[in-house]
Amino acid sequence: MSDKARLRSFDPITPAGCRCLILGSMPGTASLDADQYYAHPRNGFWKILQSIFGGNIKSYPQRLQILENSKIALWDTLKYCHRPGSLDANIDKASVECNDFYTLLRQYPTIELIGFNGKAAEKWFRKLVLPSFATIQPSTPETLTAENFKMVSLPSSSPAMAMLSLDEKTMRWRDALTQIIPSK
Repeated sequence: MSDKARLRSFDPITPAGCRCLILGSMPGTASLDADQYYAHPRNGFWKILQSIFGGNIKSYPQRLQILENSKIALWDTLKYCHRPGSLDANIDKASVECNDFYTLLRQYPTIELIGFNGKAAEKWFRKLVLPSFATIQPSTPETLTAENFKMVSLPSSSPAMAMLSLDEKTMRWRDALTQIIPSK
């Protein structure tokens, strides 16, 4: 993949009755190469969810089963971007295009909580997605706004975010996610 390749995120994983949506920014190189969310072996995402909700993380289908059992949807804020390597800091701001959250959130009205896996996912969502809701729809009682769900910042599960240990990250994720979804 060249440094100037246009990266495309994955389709959302949306279990029936999902109550929480966890958003990353854009899959890293290891994930894109494996065609799997959070495929980098040092990324703590699956270990964090396993610790909170149980399940087995040895295979990708087992990982997806944790999402289904926990009613957690998974997606990325960005649909397309240019980014050399895997670091969010290297995302070319002029190349960013966000995913269609208006349609997703209308399709899954059971989502009560959006958790941002890292600062970049939250930054792009708040800057580009939330303001777009007002321009997509007329002001009606069915209007989709930030008041339709709770939003919470989560420490990045990426190994690049080394200020917190995996145990500290897990504790913060547990505190946020179990407001909506009971843990094991």
